[in-house]
Amino acid sequence: MVLSKKKRAVVTGGAGFLGSHLCEELLKRDLHVTCVDNLSSGRFENVSHIEKLPEFEFVEHDVIDPLPDLKADYVFNLACPASPGLYQADPLRTAKTAAFGTLNALELARANGAQYLQASTSEIYGDPEIHPQVEGYWGNVSSTGPRACYDEGKRFGEALCFDFRRVYDLEIKVVRIFNTYGPRMQAEDGRVVSNFIVQALQGMPITIYGDGSQTRSFCFVSDLVSAMLAVSDTPSGVLGPFNIGNPEEVTVLELAKIIQQEIGLPENLVFKDKAVDDPRRRRPDISKVRAATGWQPEVPLSQGIAETIAYFRGELARLEVPAITAVAE
Repeated sequence: MVLSKKKRAVVTGGAGFLGSHLCEELLKRDLHVTCVDNLSSGRFENVSHIEKLPEFEFVEHDVIDPLPDLKADYVFNLACPASPGLYQADPLRTAKTAAFGTLNALELARANGAQYLQASTSEIYGDPEIHPQVEGYWGNVSSTGPRACYDEGKRFGEALCFDFRRVYDLEIKVVRIFNTYGPRMQAEDGRVVSNFIVQALQGMPITIYGDGSQTRSFCFVSDLVSAMLAVSDTPSGVLGPFNIGNPEEVTVLELAKIIQQEIGLPENLVFKDKAVDDPRRRRPDISKVRAATGWQPEVPLSQGIAETIAYFRGELARLEVPAITAVAE
């Protein structure tokens, strides 16, 4: 990434799972980084190890409210809970964060003449009727279901970005993030990887909603962050949206078995009713971002899952929760 030395980046949602990894990478590239987070779904512990660096600044703030007068050459907007359990727990706040938070982050970028990158989501495709998903697909989203606060909120956020481009000629980049996993996920966030790993480490059966035939494509966090930075480095007229994720598709049932095998457990599964509006298939077509940047994911699922299991084993130890220590041969 060819970001000019000592320029300033603002990362909203910077204490979250993805945001904290992005803050780290920006610091490695000699930028001054301002992390903005209200800690509703992010955790200060995610950035505490970089808190005292002279080029890092933490601002506790809710992006629903106008942002303070921050200096920025780059604005990365990652502020919004992304796991179904968290965003459905307070759907009105989620919708406000996706709408007002995006508007406020865009206004900050406009005030500074900064480049703006929007972290959108594969959820804008809903339960897709084409597979794999390409950026030109408009999606199959319920505007009335329990996931709409997030799905429709993110769709509206994209619309705001392109309106700011048309009205103010703001330099925007839009990325649609597919399922991402890795260290710093929250144990209780309700995402499939964290759920499965925590259940398995505690010797519990893995709970699968539906029959497990629904598919996802899992991208390790380091690959995801490198894709965001690669998109940020494209010329100003390259706007996106870009799918970023790993096109390797696995069923939820296969994922559960991979995790149990890695930990060294026999198959132990419990099946419950399918979640409302849960997409049946999810896989990105990444040809557009590959053509624009040359990026493609590098971390195989087996390696990423092993690293994520190691992280959660440490988290459970920190919380003094008993965890299985067996490792599959």
